[in-house]
Amino acid sequence: MISFQLFDVPSVPISSILPATKKERRFKNLVQKPGIDIWKRMQRRILSQISQSAKLNFRFTQNFFLFSSNETQSPNLNGGGDDPLYSDVPKPRRDKSERKPYPTPMKVLIRRAKEERESRKAEPVKLLEHPPGNGLLVPELVSVAHQVYRARLSLLYGLSKLIQFIPVQRCRFCSEVHIGHVGHEIRTCTGPKSGFRSATHVWRKGGVGDAVFFPKCFHLHDRVGKARVVHDERHSVPRIPAIVELCIQAGVDIEKYPTKRRTKPVYSVEGRIVDFESVVENDEMEKNVLDSYLGAKIDEMERSSKCERMDQSNDVEGANLREVSIRTLASWFEMISGAKEMMEKYTVWTCGYCPEVQVGPKGHKVRMCKASKHQSRDGMHAWQEATMDDLVGPNYVWHVQDLNGPALENTLKRYYGKAPAVVELCVHGGAPVPDQYRSMMRLDVVPPERDEVDLVA
Repeated sequence: MISFQLFDVPSVPISSILPATKKERRFKNLVQKPGIDIWKRMQRRILSQISQSAKLNFRFTQNFFLFSSNETQSPNLNGGGDDPLYSDVPKPRRDKSERKPYPTPMKVLIRRAKEERESRKAEPVKLLEHPPGNGLLVPELVSVAHQVYRARLSLLYGLSKLIQFIPVQRCRFCSEVHIGHVGHEIRTCTGPKSGFRSATHVWRKGGVGDAVFFPKCFHLHDRVGKARVVHDERHSVPRIPAIVELCIQAGVDIEKYPTKRRTKPVYSVEGRIVDFESVVENDEMEKNVLDSYLGAKIDEMERSSKCERMDQSNDVEGANLREVSIRTLASWFEMISGAKEMMEKYTVWTCGYCPEVQVGPKGHKVRMCKASKHQSRDGMHAWQEATMDDLVGPNYVWHVQDLNGPALENTLKRYYGKAPAVVELCVHGGAPVPDQYRSMMRLDVVPPERDEVDLVA
């Protein structure tokens, strides 16, 4: 017979057998040690956090002062630090893969999108009140659109006359333009095989299209009802200069490019535009409105423009070159100022990586972008808000003091100024230098001679 003897086994808590967690070990260490060690640890943590924040603050202040000093030093060197008309020589983008800077900060765009989303949820169906978002024209900009359209025609006409007397050179491999009898020797060519030529340009004779660049966009028959052109419509929808499309949407009527004019505002149903007007009523009302409101005004403007063209064609042969250049420069500023005024109401989009432009509420969906990172977008454009330089390419050129003088040298390029090609042409034709381009052209800088380069600091 086997007898078993029972012993009293002491009760052991399960927590002592299982491994302690990280929080439990930290709590035991704090409890086992006296209170002085706890205060020392807290002081060490606080001092380490203060030292880290002080380092970050020092780095931020150092970078801020460096950035502000760079900003303030560049105008003072040229003598225009406090001048509101001061503008430095424009510099090209460092890398083509970089995106264009946003005219409006991203935080402002995000805030606007949130506000629009909240208003759409609060009122899913609403009548749009403010033009041109509701499909109606902005009455104040109708005359401005006609002025811009006429100014563009007179600008092209004046440039065609100036080019006959003032030579324009263009590089065969890139978009560089130069005003003068001899092309410059500044090595800035980025065309094909430019490395074999040490980035020197190969010059040929240029034309009006080289002096000013008007990018093209798709024409919208109905800017509110059908605001986007899809990829399958890329061949059927005509492409016209973007500034002409802006004038058409603002009130200019061209028979070759018809557009729909509304008399009643449209509705927004959960973000989608809905037009409840009948087609017959629209057509009848369009005819009446165009005949009564815009017809007389357009006829007067067309007559005045025709008279101006006839006067210009008769006067150019007898008039001197100075009058033609002054008239051309005035039309340039009239076109730029009017286009800026229209862009405040009518949206213009541009791709962040290529020069594509689209006028309308939205950008088109044509997959034709070949710039950086287009594979990730499937050829779609990265649309963002456009600037005036995107709508009208000014084509900045190096300023030449004497057209018959020697070519500009690459070693002295930091002493040369720049100006839009139109301004450079008109100035050499006899027009006075505009105030906003004086600092950019660096008229107060005397470039040294070849043998004086080493003596200049």
